Amino acid sequence: MLVSHTRIVDIVGDIIRIQVSSTKSASEGRPCLGDLALVDSGDGATSLAQVINIDRDMVSLQVNSGTKGLANNSSVRFLGEPAKVTYSDNILGRVFDGAGQPIDRGPDLSSDPSVPIGGPSANPMKRVLASRMIRTDVPMIDIFNCLVESQKIPIFSVSGEPYNPFLARIGIQADADIVVFGGLGLIFDDYAFFRQQFEDAGVFPRTVMFINQASDPVVERLQVPDMALAVAEKFAVEEGKRVLVLLTDMTAFADAMKEVSIAMERVPANRGYPGDLYSQLARRYEKACDFKGSGSVTILTVTTMPGNDVTHPVPDNTGYITEGQFYLHSGVLDPFGSLSRLKQHVIGKVTREDHNQIMNTMIRFYSGARDAEQKQSMAFELSDYDHQLLKFGGLFRRRFMDINVAMPLEEALDLCWQTLAECFQPEQLLMKQGLIDKYFPKSKPAGGASDEEAA
Repeated sequence: MLVSHTRIVDIVGDIIRIQVSSTKSASEGRPCLGDLALVDSGDGATSLAQVINIDRDMVSLQVNSGTKGLANNSSVRFLGEPAKVTYSDNILGRVFDGAGQPIDRGPDLSSDPSVPIGGPSANPMKRVLASRMIRTDVPMIDIFNCLVESQKIPIFSVSGEPYNPFLARIGIQADADIVVFGGLGLIFDDYAFFRQQFEDAGVFPRTVMFINQASDPVVERLQVPDMALAVAEKFAVEEGKRVLVLLTDMTAFADAMKEVSIAMERVPANRGYPGDLYSQLARRYEKACDFKGSGSVTILTVTTMPGNDVTHPVPDNTGYITEGQFYLHSGVLDPFGSLSRLKQHVIGKVTREDHNQIMNTMIRFYSGARDAEQKQSMAFELSDYDHQLLKFGGLFRRRFMDINVAMPLEEALDLCWQTLAECFQPEQLLMKQGLIDKYFPKSKPAGGASDEEAA
């Protein structure tokens, strides 16, 4: 029998604090950290809540639906179990809210099995070294900063950039078995956009969506990553699936943590964020794993940088946890700001033999093109080689850096060779002669862009 507690001490934001007997055991109604509780306002309305702190006989709970209209004499009953999320094959092609309830008017799933959320990360003994590439058909990723299975990597961007359309494209084009999408504080238009994109591309039947909209309770925003990752882990471990988890925006997740932390009167750290921000982010990102003898979980998130400040606590802490980043600004992926620390595990090993040399050569010439553009802007006299670099820089931006460009890796590598042939002579490439003999076009491609077109 569940014991009701009515000694509510205070209500701050979406947090309530109640006093329970310190002599009771869990079986007699004393809660454990992370347990669920049922809050009854007395007028027939009930809401789920979760235990987030225990200090002797004082228990703090965050109420999922918020505390608006909640009376001081409301009763709280602890359910004696942690938060769970529905997991079965029936959740594919479904949309859930931040409480794990379907919001797509589909069939009821209350009888389907559920799994606890927020559990520990995988045992390191069960992990294998990342060695398989996830093709995205985005040249700036596939060629220069490969996405590798089990990788955890953010997209650093700023408000106003097309990071959500870009994330949707990757979810559609990536060669993953299952896509698990988590939306954090999305406006309705963004939620509708993601759903429409997945449906139009025909990938919705292998997609699961967990959505917390901007109008939904902030508390539920904290649960979306845990639910998405719990489901992804189950698909990877039990069914051997290659799962890609997409989360946007982790800065909204951190802001929700800050709001809860302030309500609990915790001592703030940098810019008001909780002192355990790093640990809380790492707890989610470390769910990325390539399981021995089974599937994998790969995590790709969006982290917006307020004021384009990479030293802001959220991107700063994220950079220490993840294995690189994709830097999206001015509508393009920056080849210098982006980095994949796991790309060496796949480049030239599971990709074509010329991949590594092409990657380095293209970046070297684009760096030279940037220098030549700077000389041109300051009215310095340009050499013939500078003009070659300027032509190359224009072609590189148009053919590769534009995030709307989509092509398979092999086609993109061939286009790299074609671009080099349009701008340089073979002896200028400083590449292995064997690769030049094999891949460099024997004659200058017809219809190459002029200097004016490239610029």
